[in-house]
Amino acid sequence: MGASTALRNYIDGAWSASTATTYLDVLNPATVETLATVPLSPAKDVDEAVQAATRAFVSWRRTPATERIQYLFKLKGLLEDQLDTLAQTITQECGKTIAESKGELRRAIENVEVACGIPMLMQGYNSEDIARGIDESMIRQPLGVTAVIAPFNFPGMIPFWFMPYAIACGNTTILKPSERVPLTMQTVMHLLEQTGLPNGVVNLVNGDKTVVDAILDHPLVRAVSFVGSTPVAKYVYSRAAANGKRAQCQGGAKNPVVILPDADIAMTTRIMADSAFGCAGQRCLAASIALTIGDARQPFTEAIAEVAQTRVVGNGLDNGVQMGPVITTQSQSRIEGLIQKGIDEGATVLVDGRQPKIAGCEEGYFVRPTVLQDVNPLSDIARTEIFGPVLSLMHLETLDEAIALINQGQYGNMACLFTTNGGAARKFRYEVEAGNIGINIGVAAPMAFFPFSGWKDSFFGDLHGQGHQAVEFFTQTKVVVERWQEWTRQF
Repeated sequence: MGASTALRNYIDGAWSASTATTYLDVLNPATVETLATVPLSPAKDVDEAVQAATRAFVSWRRTPATERIQYLFKLKGLLEDQLDTLAQTITQECGKTIAESKGELRRAIENVEVACGIPMLMQGYNSEDIARGIDESMIRQPLGVTAVIAPFNFPGMIPFWFMPYAIACGNTTILKPSERVPLTMQTVMHLLEQTGLPNGVVNLVNGDKTVVDAILDHPLVRAVSFVGSTPVAKYVYSRAAANGKRAQCQGGAKNPVVILPDADIAMTTRIMADSAFGCAGQRCLAASIALTIGDARQPFTEAIAEVAQTRVVGNGLDNGVQMGPVITTQSQSRIEGLIQKGIDEGATVLVDGRQPKIAGCEEGYFVRPTVLQDVNPLSDIARTEIFGPVLSLMHLETLDEAIALINQGQYGNMACLFTTNGGAARKFRYEVEAGNIGINIGVAAPMAFFPFSGWKDSFFGDLHGQGHQAVEFFTQTKVVVERWQEWTRQF
């Protein structure tokens, strides 16, 4: 796509121009090249999509689950065939490296694979003779029209936490990609077209907050799935709930990692660097605080400083690049401002990644890996989600102190521990108040057959994305109690 390409919405099986009067440039954050323009669609476009999805639901819910998943099997094959092309698109619009983009798509495909198990995952249960001659059963039925509001940081993966399960369960859906990274889902919708999926089952509407509000307020939308910052997650959850909708809203994070003295420092450093600086720190499972315990302080501090200084930063399309840019110039300025705030609050800059000069990408939105030392646990920088390649170092004397500090935080997305002690590991996973726990793992991202958990201000709702919980979210239960007269007819 080029700078003159105005993206379209996909509604009722057809590509159509939005009725928008405002368009936003889609920029490559590494080069600031304009890739396309995206419409900021009005509410009427959302209504058109919802009406199409409502019409499609009548037939789609009656389509046997074994038939519905055939489209997903076809989609999996197409995603595999187009993985390289999709990865390049993700890197161009999002900035991450090609390897990171391919890894993201692999997780997307895994969710398609799990959703193909819907004929079993969606089964109910029954009991005979709950009273004499009376049987009772529970069945699962689809909700109707659902919606997915996706963020910028994983344009290829996060929609697949929800969409395959929604349609496999018999729902229809509206997808709103981030207006910052709309190109990946444009390609995915073309692949869905090739599967022969019936018109209206999956629709795409480009836009910003206007589209979000129209989705949240539309009376025919039954459920909303969202991933983004905590303030917006709270907004989406509360407005959806006020309108009687189901909602699962993944928010922000401030993920702590504890390093015990017995940890393998070389392994820990390598994994921690990938966690803190991978995807330029723009993921909800990025390590943001390293809590060294006892004698782990000096060796880890020295090691992480070295890898931060030597990490190769540049255009994610280039060979050998280990980290790309952040998403916008506003993000770049915000991250650099938070680094300065940390300094003002008493932290020491061990590695300063502000205002780097990246050869060939001089205009890009880059922040190099940054390490702040001696961060005050009570400071704003210790509690604020930076969403950039910044790692804060703190030091404590005991594991108990670390667990207490973690549990005082407002977020509960992920917490990790590096150790060779099984007892310490069990204590950590048992006591820490977070939904995703890593032991000698830097990014505790659940596989597609486990829920992507989050606690406290990292999640609003009851049922998470992926796996069994996704199936529960996208179905409603119906209990049938029935009695029949005794069979007396003789043949």
